[in-house]
Amino acid sequence: MIPVEDALQRILAGLQPLDAEDVSLDAALGRVLAQDVAARVTQPPKPVSAMDGYAVKAADVASVPASLTVIGSAPAGRGFLGLLESGQAVRIFTGAPLPDGADSIVIQEDTEAAGDRVTVKEAPALGNYVRAAGLDFKQGDIGLTAGTLLTARDIGLAAAMNHPWLRVMRRPRIAILATGDEIVRPGDPIGRDQIVSSNALALAAYVRGAGGEPVVLGIAPDDMAGLKRMLAGARGTDLLVTTGGASVGDHDLIQTVLGETGKLDFWKIAMRPGKPLMFGTVGDTPVLGLPGNPVSSMVCALLFLGPAMQKLLGRKAEAPATRPARLGRDLKPNDRRQDYLRATLTEDAEGLPVATPFGKQDSSQFSLLTQAQCLLVRPPHDAARREGDIVRIIPFIDRYF
Repeated sequence: MIPVEDALQRILAGLQPLDAEDVSLDAALGRVLAQDVAARVTQPPKPVSAMDGYAVKAADVASVPASLTVIGSAPAGRGFLGLLESGQAVRIFTGAPLPDGADSIVIQEDTEAAGDRVTVKEAPALGNYVRAAGLDFKQGDIGLTAGTLLTARDIGLAAAMNHPWLRVMRRPRIAILATGDEIVRPGDPIGRDQIVSSNALALAAYVRGAGGEPVVLGIAPDDMAGLKRMLAGARGTDLLVTTGGASVGDHDLIQTVLGETGKLDFWKIAMRPGKPLMFGTVGDTPVLGLPGNPVSSMVCALLFLGPAMQKLLGRKAEAPATRPARLGRDLKPNDRRQDYLRATLTEDAEGLPVATPFGKQDSSQFSLLTQAQCLLVRPPHDAARREGDIVRIIPFIDRYF
């Protein structure tokens, strides 16, 4: 058995970032930028007013009250074209460009208007309520960097920088194949010795949430010919994920197929749940073989499939981040495998998370995974732990997991 960290590094070493493509701005949410985005314009392009009021020369209103002649107006999108001379003012509105000759704004609450005259009652500081040209960004400034997972805020910034299209990484196409005569799809007739398959649909949802395009191939039977026939459906995808068939039983055929038509890099990881995980290739397609037990499959997806997809997307690929928490109950010493215990989260009086593992951790209990808020990580040979000890957890912070 190899350590979890070694397995992840070997998986990532077998993958390369995908190509890029152009998408319209309204289709870019959740995509990963393939290249930096530089501003095509300066924003604002010239000094503009930040408030409704009057554009003036600060020197004219240093002593108040001061009476000025209003020579025109400047609504947003249509600036005043003349030159502001001493003793003059221009009625101005938020977002309108500052008239030539003006250097400050007096807000309308500090004035009294009568006909073509305005009396300034409060003296503004030089540059008062003036947004300088380029206050937000200047032409050529890098506003978004390659590798950014685009949010609504990023889309808004790209639009303001005058980009109708963005260069993004292609979505990884992830083929998903469940194996085993004992499983059937939800809604199909269930035989006497069969159970409903959940892995493929759960993994497809995870892939979609993580920025990929799942290609669900169905359920492969426990025979070599049928398995090879269904594996052919993975051609042209970027990664094949299988569930089940990765152990050592007579009907676990994935390893055999890899040996005949591809390459097996490794199998068996020193972890629980998820020991029978493997990685290799079928033809030119990388293969990540996940265990058949539902919890094992999803835990391995979080630890290995997630980082693998980040590598394909050209992002920084690393193990899920851990954080400290207090232990909610006593634990016995751990053996040589790294444990990932499903746990609930509460908070102590100091605001520190308290992780309480479920008493049962059987890898077939999917219901406990949905009730959990984190995985408690126990290193190999971890000593017995007492309630209140500091441990490490992986919080379930991704909305799609």
